[in-house]
Amino acid sequence: MQTQVMFYLLNDEISKDKNTAETEQDTRSAIYHACLQASHFYRQNQRVYIYTQDKQHAEQVDEMLWAFDSDSFVPHNLVGEGPKSGAMVEIGYQPPQSRRPVLINLTSTVPNFANQYQFIVDFVPSDETLKQQARERFKACRQWGFSVDNQPAIEVET
Repeated sequence: MQTQVMFYLLNDEISKDKNTAETEQDTRSAIYHACLQASHFYRQNQRVYIYTQDKQHAEQVDEMLWAFDSDSFVPHNLVGEGPKSGAMVEIGYQPPQSRRPVLINLTSTVPNFANQYQFIVDFVPSDETLKQQARERFKACRQWGFSVDNQPAIEVET
């Protein structure tokens, strides 16, 4: 089965904070949209792995998921915590321990284990440097033979 990849274009003009650097806002926005996607896939009974750049980002995703939607909790854990087989949504900054159909990539590269997934979610930030990294990931996914597409991320009022 061919891996499907969807790049979501982040456009957070409405939520720009003049006191926060653009790359920090892009990181926060990507984490927020990763949580939205994790919630979506969880509701479809899909197991998800959220791959982060480092421990700090993994903890930020974990914290946001805890506070994400008070009406519909998304079972999740950091790698090494929680049940032996992991919760429906697992968060880590190292290669995953178990197979899952969905990967949400929050790193600057395409992980070398990406071909193990049926569906990959990635993000295109508004910061030019981060946008160029996303273009490189997009090209890499195509070179791997993945079916790659993109669409605007849907802004949800909070």
